[in-house]
Amino acid sequence: MLNLVLPKGSLEAATLELFASADLSVRRSSDVDYRASIDDPRINEVRILRPQEIPVYVAEGRFDLGITGRDWIEERGSNVVSLGELGYSKATSNPIRVVLAVPADSPYDSIEALSKHTERLRVSTEYPELTSRALLAEGIDADVSLSYGATEAKVPDIADCVVEITETGRALRAAGLKIIHTLLTSRTELIANVDAANDPVKRHAMGQIMTLLAGTLEAREKVLVKLNVSSEQLQSVLEVLPSLRSPTISELSGGSGYAVETVVEKAVINTLIPALKDNGASDILELALSKIVH
Repeated sequence: MLNLVLPKGSLEAATLELFASADLSVRRSSDVDYRASIDDPRINEVRILRPQEIPVYVAEGRFDLGITGRDWIEERGSNVVSLGELGYSKATSNPIRVVLAVPADSPYDSIEALSKHTERLRVSTEYPELTSRALLAEGIDADVSLSYGATEAKVPDIADCVVEITETGRALRAAGLKIIHTLLTSRTELIANVDAANDPVKRHAMGQIMTLLAGTLEAREKVLVKLNVSSEQLQSVLEVLPSLRSPTISELSGGSGYAVETVVEKAVINTLIPALKDNGASDILELALSKIVH
């Protein structure tokens, strides 16, 4: 039913892992094959292509559905429907930023300050359209050149500054650069062709795919906690127990106490379990989750 295109390159491994966890495993003959398949009645064809190209191909109708970053949607100026953000990147769950960086010893500390640059500003970037629009908005005369990689290495001999993506900024700092402006904060998104999204049958299938992916990503950040507690100490345990909704409480047979279970953030589990034990909980179990669907 749906023709799907997934990103090749830095997002490839994280995307394939997400689809496998969502029970939408992508099968292909080799790691370099651009054609793939998913054993799911909603998905007819799968291609794996560069994320830079995906917004254009989806907008043109070559594919109904695709995954790419907001940075490439904006750079290519593609008219697509966003079905929602998918909170993952190549290494973390953090968004990437498209930033403007100059040498660490540069007197300029903002994009506005670059308007005082005495000569025509030389900028190297993989995002020439996005960069040109941002500089034009500040009235900055610039020679924006397309970079095919190693962008940060082009300062100062080839470029005065760069526009580059970063998650943490560490690589730019290691190259002797400082960030002075963020042009765009970008997450990975599930996008659709406008006509396909207006087809009720296809849109329903798209929504189901998004449900699986979003539910899988949310489950990565949470765990299920189950425990037993006496009647006398139930309230004490509930006071330290965060929950996704309200905890489920069931009376144990014989009236000896209660079984309690709830979903909590994985980030707090290292302090929560000892606190639960200190407040009278016993038989505490921490269980991994596959999906959370609201």
